[in-house]
Amino acid sequence: MSDATLPSTSLELCLRLTRAYAVLTRRLDNKLSSVHGLSFSDFMVLHSLSRAEGARLRRIDLAERMGLTASGVTRTLLPLEKIGLVGRESDPRDARVGYATLTPAGQELHGYALTSAEAICQEATQAVSDEQLASVLELLGQLAGINLSNA
Repeated sequence: MSDATLPSTSLELCLRLTRAYAVLTRRLDNKLSSVHGLSFSDFMVLHSLSRAEGARLRRIDLAERMGLTASGVTRTLLPLEKIGLVGRESDPRDARVGYATLTPAGQELHGYALTSAEAICQEATQAVSDEQLASVLELLGQLAGINLSNA
């Protein structure tokens, strides 16, 4: 391969990130689905809500955290609402603002699913040092425009 056909370091990083995301998502989806009946996307909703103050977020804030559009988060939340894992609240001062809330059933299931997700992630990163993990976390935060306090 000539130098002209070699991918740039930036492109190679993005390609590897995409592949790593696909592999990890597939593993998490398989485990969470078979053991808890959740997709990884469902888990991310529950996890985001569990970390939010009062276990609730404005729907638009949840969409932003998950990298979805407002309609995308609505489609994601509907099945979770139907099975009682997530609730819906309106703002008494502004009818245009809607909140997604984590129900007690959602909290319980999230706790169980978190144990499974942690095990998969621990296994996936077992050969990586704490220092490397910290560096990767910082890098991914920079790429995503976030910091660890709002991740």
